[in-house]
Amino acid sequence: MRSLLLAGLLAVPGAAHVGSPDVFHEGLAGPYRLLVTIRPPVVIPGVAEIEIRAATPDVREVRITPLPVTGPGVKFAPTPDLAQRSTHDPQFFTGSLWMMAFGSWQVRVEVDGEKGKGQLAVPVPALALRTQGMQLALGAGLFALMMVLAVGVVSIVAASVREAQLDPGAEPSPSHRRRGRIATGVTAALMVALLYLGNQWWNAEAGAYSRYVYKPLRIEPSLESGARLLLRISDPGRFASRKIDDFIPDHGHLMHLFLVRLPEIERLWHLHPEQTASGLFAHDLPPIPAGRYQIFADVVHQSGFAETMVAEIDLPAIAGRPLSGDDSTGSGPPLSQASKDRLAADLPGGGRLVWERGNEPLKTRQTTWFRFRAEDAAGKPAGDLELYMGMPGHAAFIRSDRSVFAHVHPSGSAPMAAVNLVQIQPVPGQTDHSAHAMRQALPAVVSFPYGFPQSGDYRIFVQVKRAGRVDTAVFDARVEP
Repeated sequence: MRSLLLAGLLAVPGAAHVGSPDVFHEGLAGPYRLLVTIRPPVVIPGVAEIEIRAATPDVREVRITPLPVTGPGVKFAPTPDLAQRSTHDPQFFTGSLWMMAFGSWQVRVEVDGEKGKGQLAVPVPALALRTQGMQLALGAGLFALMMVLAVGVVSIVAASVREAQLDPGAEPSPSHRRRGRIATGVTAALMVALLYLGNQWWNAEAGAYSRYVYKPLRIEPSLESGARLLLRISDPGRFASRKIDDFIPDHGHLMHLFLVRLPEIERLWHLHPEQTASGLFAHDLPPIPAGRYQIFADVVHQSGFAETMVAEIDLPAIAGRPLSGDDSTGSGPPLSQASKDRLAADLPGGGRLVWERGNEPLKTRQTTWFRFRAEDAAGKPAGDLELYMGMPGHAAFIRSDRSVFAHVHPSGSAPMAAVNLVQIQPVPGQTDHSAHAMRQALPAVVSFPYGFPQSGDYRIFVQVKRAGRVDTAVFDARVEP
């Protein structure tokens, strides 16, 4: 069993985002558009909770299956579980799936409806994020039962030694009573020793399991030659075969680096360092003012798992090179001056971005569509939006204390590099709606599915590309429990 856990962990170097473990993905299952939310278990084995919302009411049945991303398990799938349709919302389905081992997993969604059948696969990490403590009430109940059993064993042994050989109705003699007391003491000592050894075994097993709790890769930033940022990656785990150079491109880049100025989080740079050696990335920085900066570095491993590494660095004022390629920057009001009621942000390239937010308060663990409308200088819907690294937009959700960071796209939080690994071939004759949409003029509204894992204050950076220029808008939100 231990070798199985070790092999699974080595195949899964990390999990996406910081403090935001849930996976959100919007895509097509044949002709049906679905929004899938997966809440992975925090311990393995554990139960993942699945939520599926269909965009149209013509879905009759939804079935879900857990599968590894690679290996023979993909060919020998278990019987799918039937997702339950909500009695209040016929387009909403829920289910739960056991994930029994560490590894790179996917949840396959099979849909049957009026337009036929379709499938969609969503990558999901199966990792132990912590050791699960026993509930107080359960522990107290088990302790009481254990004491009853221990006392019962002692009483039975003592009675059998004292009275087993007596005739019915006869009183035990002093010698029988003495032997009974000796048996009571010896049995009680054995029970205490047994309970002690059991406790030691329990603690040893808990300690062994804690070694498999996920520890993210470390990243050590440094400055070279005044403007060149070096990023050294290392593995804090105990497993020598854990790779730090098996990254695959996501949106055309091996790393997406978000540099956030502290403590006000009023400025963000979205950069793309290049890998120069095993576990080493480098990037020539653009003009940056002096200060302390938070680093969030996104990578995707060959297993399909995305990982976000975090660090902080003090930087002097850097003249740097102008931004080029897909690199971008944006700014907003300081966090201390944030307004949760501001729904429009002026864009440096002209016009503004408007948050189409409803009146409902934002709550934790609720999947929400965050919709933003781009307007031109005349206040009309912008007609010049372009794809930015293959997506209509990018959004970064950052909690004010930086305990939560999520890089989200209109397709969700699962990186496209991982989605491509589990992509199901379309049914012959079925229209590729996504590719068709990419060839059309982009609408003025860009949307992101996401759910906040914690309550508190959040800053949202939204990036869109207009007429060849990447514009960044900043919004603030208060999330209630």
